[in-house]
Amino acid sequence: MKELIKYIAQALVDNPELVEVSEVEGNQTSVLELKVAKEDLGKVIGKQGRTARAMRTILSAASAKLKKRSVLEILE
Repeated sequence: MKELIKYIAQALVDNPELVEVSEVEGNQTSVLELKVAKEDLGKVIGKQGRTARAMRTILSAASAKLKKRSVLEILE
């Protein structure tokens, strides 16, 4: 999951080397924290949050296949 989010985020931003994804795992849920450069934050979120929502949809579909629950948080 971590690599999937990193790949998508790097394709969207101008500074792909500054994309960081950290994973905090629980029993049933894992939280993925995405951190990008400040000037790339708008590109990752998108208009009215559409890009972020699409990334969360892809993540939930991929994690459902593994019978886990994943949450994406975009950090400033």
